[in-house]
Amino acid sequence: MFIRHPRVVWMWAFVTAWLCLPMSVGLLLKVLEQGTIVYNLGGWAAPWGIEYRIDILNSFVLIIVSMIGAIVLPFARRSVEREIPQKRIYLFYTMLLLCLAGLLGMTITGDAFNLFVFLEISSLSTYVLISFGKDRRALTAAYRYLIVGTIGATFYIIGVGLLYMATGSLNIADLAVLIPNIGGNRTVQSGMAFLIIGLALKAALFPMHMWLPNAYTYAPSVVSIFLSATATKVAVYAFIRVVFSIFGDVNILEILPVRNMLMVLAIAAMVIGSAAALYQTDVRRLFAYSSIAQIGYIILGISFDSVTGVTAGVVHLFNHALMKGGLFMVLGLLAYQIGSTKIQDIAGLGERMPLTMAALVIGGLGLIGMPLTAGFISKWYLIQAAIDIGLWPIAFIIVLSSILTVVYVWRIVEVIYFHRPVNPINDIDRAPISMVAPMWILIGATIFFGINTNATLEIAGAAAKALLAGGV
Repeated sequence: MFIRHPRVVWMWAFVTAWLCLPMSVGLLLKVLEQGTIVYNLGGWAAPWGIEYRIDILNSFVLIIVSMIGAIVLPFARRSVEREIPQKRIYLFYTMLLLCLAGLLGMTITGDAFNLFVFLEISSLSTYVLISFGKDRRALTAAYRYLIVGTIGATFYIIGVGLLYMATGSLNIADLAVLIPNIGGNRTVQSGMAFLIIGLALKAALFPMHMWLPNAYTYAPSVVSIFLSATATKVAVYAFIRVVFSIFGDVNILEILPVRNMLMVLAIAAMVIGSAAALYQTDVRRLFAYSSIAQIGYIILGISFDSVTGVTAGVVHLFNHALMKGGLFMVLGLLAYQIGSTKIQDIAGLGERMPLTMAALVIGGLGLIGMPLTAGFISKWYLIQAAIDIGLWPIAFIIVLSSILTVVYVWRIVEVIYFHRPVNPINDIDRAPISMVAPMWILIGATIFFGINTNATLEIAGAAAKALLAGGV
């Protein structure tokens, strides 16, 4: 059928993704100008109807998701043609758009149950996308994510049910008003615990991260790019919504030992994720473990419960999407050009693929947090937040985790520039401009937002102040 032709399906996906981006930018500009936007679906006002609520935080997250979606689609055409059987390409793009729709829906909804619906839309499509990987282990990776994701979704919906039982409402803004009156209620506290654990599973927060390395390693290249830059970020956004919007007025981080728990898990993620990356033999898997550490940085900022800390977490949400999206695009190019992302197979490629390897190095410097890269400003604010509240040991741990990042990034640099290939590759396929340009857009953005930090810091700072004031 004509509509199932790979080029036609790709074009539909491309147009759809690129329509989302200007709309997201427009929403952010309108929020900055007029404040929070509220839309009642079907004309039914909350709490009886479903409310879409767009404020400074989720308009920023909308930019992240729609930007990555728009940049990934040009990259996808050649990569998908190489990695996905032609007769299944239409299904691949269908699932990719469903995943994008689910993530965008999770971001804008103001209803806790509706968030669950969009969470399941994005999750179910993600399971299918991961299973498209060429390696048979993609099926087991998808199955593992299915099991863990189902457990996470179940925990989340149980939490929503408990809050509904206690308050009679599903609207996030309404819950924020009702819960302070019954904050000591055991049902509410149990609901909070279920929500936090469910979303932590989705965000791959240590030690609930075991689904992530295989999923990123064995999924098709485009899926790894998209998921690494968006899926866990939206889950972390939902996590922030629960902690600060639903429970912000009762300051759940102080009343219950949530703050200390998150701090411990975040530190463990930073150190163990970075340490585990040192021992990987596949660059994809290495950066997957790196993502676990980077999620730890974001959660650490949230756990500080201060304007500086939350600002650092929100900024790193954006910066890590740029860095990791760009790095996985580099790996997608490697998969396209040499058919491998194993460390031993990229030896000596610094001479034969200078531009691609330069992009890999720049992305790695961003992960380290070198000055003039986006990663620097995130870590600088994290360290500053730790010092401001007197947690000098945590500032030291942030530096230690960055040193571990230096080690595994240097390991890659050493191989590509100073090692000779064991099995030299005679023919390296030429990289199409449709794949090179998106890669350099994200890598270039890593440098741009490392030098020009005003926009991201102002937006993240405004979001942090609104969240800590109990804003929804």
